[in-house]
Amino acid sequence: MKRPIDFYIAEKEKFTVILSSLKKKLSILSLLRLSVFLLTVFGIYFFFGKLNLVIPVLLSGIILFAFLVTKHNDLLYKKNKTLKLIEINQLEIDVINGDLSKLDKGKEFLDPEHYFSYDIDLFGEGSFFQFINRTATGNGKQKLAKTLTANDINHINDKQEAVKELSQKPEWRQDYLATAEMIRVDTDSDSILKWMKKYRSFVPGSFSFIPTIFSVISLLGFIALALKLIPFSVVLLWFFVGLTIIFFYIKKINHLYENANKVKGNFNQYHKLLDLIEKQEFNTKNLITRQNEIRSEKEKASVIFKKFSKILDAFDQRNNMFFGILGNGFLLWDLQQSYKIEKWLKNYHDKVEHWFDVIAYFDAQNSLANYVFNHTEYSFPEITTKEKVIDSEKLGHPLIDPKQRIDNDFDIAEKEFFIITGANMAGKSTFLRTVSLSIVMSNIGLPVCSEKFVYHPIKLITSMRTSDSLSKDESYFFSELKRLKFIVDEISKDRYFIVLDEILKGTNSKDKAIGSKKFVMRLVNSGSTGIIATHDLSLCEIEKDFTQIRNKYFDAEIVNDELLFDYRLKEGICKNMNASFLLKKMKIV
Repeated sequence: MKRPIDFYIAEKEKFTVILSSLKKKLSILSLLRLSVFLLTVFGIYFFFGKLNLVIPVLLSGIILFAFLVTKHNDLLYKKNKTLKLIEINQLEIDVINGDLSKLDKGKEFLDPEHYFSYDIDLFGEGSFFQFINRTATGNGKQKLAKTLTANDINHINDKQEAVKELSQKPEWRQDYLATAEMIRVDTDSDSILKWMKKYRSFVPGSFSFIPTIFSVISLLGFIALALKLIPFSVVLLWFFVGLTIIFFYIKKINHLYENANKVKGNFNQYHKLLDLIEKQEFNTKNLITRQNEIRSEKEKASVIFKKFSKILDAFDQRNNMFFGILGNGFLLWDLQQSYKIEKWLKNYHDKVEHWFDVIAYFDAQNSLANYVFNHTEYSFPEITTKEKVIDSEKLGHPLIDPKQRIDNDFDIAEKEFFIITGANMAGKSTFLRTVSLSIVMSNIGLPVCSEKFVYHPIKLITSMRTSDSLSKDESYFFSELKRLKFIVDEISKDRYFIVLDEILKGTNSKDKAIGSKKFVMRLVNSGSTGIIATHDLSLCEIEKDFTQIRNKYFDAEIVNDELLFDYRLKEGICKNMNASFLLKKMKIV
C-alpha cells in the first residue's frame, strides 16, 4: 500500500508541473492581448475616416480581446487553484513530519463546562482538533467542532462507512478544499441567514415587467434618434425619467446592495462546492442522503446558487460610474436586479440554511476522512452490544510520536470501575486521556490508535481539570463539587463512561480520602462504568468490598539513582511513589 506521504509528494510534484505549464500559457495570452490591442489601434489609425472598415476592425478587436480576457481569467483561476493544491499537499507533508504550526487550534471552542472536551485537550494548542482540522469554510469548522463534542453514539457503523469512502477519494477531497479556499469570505452563514429571514421586499410586483418595457422603449428611442425621427431632447428627457424612478427607491436600493455585496463571495464559493458534491458518485448511506438533500428541487442547488451569484455580480455593475448612470437612466438597472434578488430570496431563503449545512457537513467529513487516509495503521472499532465496553490491544494516544509512544492492552466491562494509582509522571493522566479520546473517536466513526478495539458505544463524561473562577467568585473546591454534582445528575439520566483524575483536590487529605471513597461508592452503586486516577492508596481498599472495582497502576523504578518509567498498565496497587526522590534529585530539599 502506498504511504500517505508518498501520495502527497507525488501530488505536489504533479501540480508543480501543471503550474509551470499554466504560467507559460498565461504569458502567451498576455502577449496575444497586447498584440490584439495594438493591431486594433493600428487598424483604426490606418483606416481612419473609412467607417465601413473602421467599425469592423473595432468590433473584431473588441470581440477578440474580450475572448482573450475570458481565457486569461479562466487560466488565472486554474493557476491560483493549482497553487492551493500545492499548498494543501505541502501542508500534509509538514504535518506528517510533525509540523502543526500552520493548523488552526480551534481556541474559540474551548469550554471548561463541556462534558469532556476541556479535560482531554480536544481544542487549543497541540489539540486533537488542531491535528485533524482541514476545513476551509467557517460552517465546516463549526460543524467539525460540533461533531467532536456531540457525544452522539448512534449509527456509528454508518459514520465509519462514510469516512472510509471519503478517505479513498483524496483527489476529490483536495479539489473540494482548494475550491473552498479560493474565495475567503468575510460574512458568516449565521449573518446571511439572519439577513434573509428578516428581509422585507420593497420593489413592487409590477417591476417584473416594467424594466423590460422601459428598456425596450429606450432601445426604440435610440433607433428613432439614429433615424432622425425624434430630437435628442426626447431621449434625454426619457433618461431623466429613468433616473427619477430610481431616485425614489435609492435609499432602499443602497441598503440592499450593501448587504448583497457582503454575501456575494459566499455564493460564488458555495455554488462551486455544491456542484462538486452533486457530480461526485457516492455509495454509502450518509453521503448519499446528504447529497440527495441538494438535489430535491427542480433545479440543482448549485445551479440555483450560481444564478443568484450572477444576479449579485450584475448588481455590482452599478459601481461602474458610466454604466451605473446610463444603465439606471435607460434600463432601470438597479430596480431590475433588486427585483431579481428579492424574487430569489422569496423562493429559496428557507432552503439556504439546509444547503449551507450540506456544504459544512462535507467540509467537516473531509477532515475526518483525511485523518483516516493519513493513519491506515489504525483500527476501526468493532461495534458490539456485548458486556465489555472496551476490549483493546496496544491502545495508544494518537498525538504521541509513535517512536516514543507506549501502548497498553486495556479492557473494561459494563458497570466496572478501575482505580488507577501510580507515581508522578508515570503516565496516569496520559492514559486517561488516551481512553477518553478513543471513546470520542469511536463515537464519531474514526479509527483509533490501536491494533484492535471492540467497543460497546457509550457517552463520555469527565472531571480532570477543574479550576477556580474569579469572575463567578467560586473557589477551586466549589468548582470541583459543581462538576461532580453535574456528573451525578447526568449519569442518572443516561449511560456514561466516567473518567476522573484526582478528585477533591481542594480539601485536606483525610477529608479527601473519606469523600473520595463515598463518591466512588456512589458511582459504583449507580452501575456506572469508568476510571479514576488517584495518589490516595486508601481508595484502593474499596476493591475488597465491590467486585466491580479493579485496581490498576503505573509504576516507576529507581535504577542507578535515576527514575525510570515503563508506562505499562499493571494489575494491583502502586507501591513506589517518587515525590520525595524528585525533591531530593532536583535539590529542592
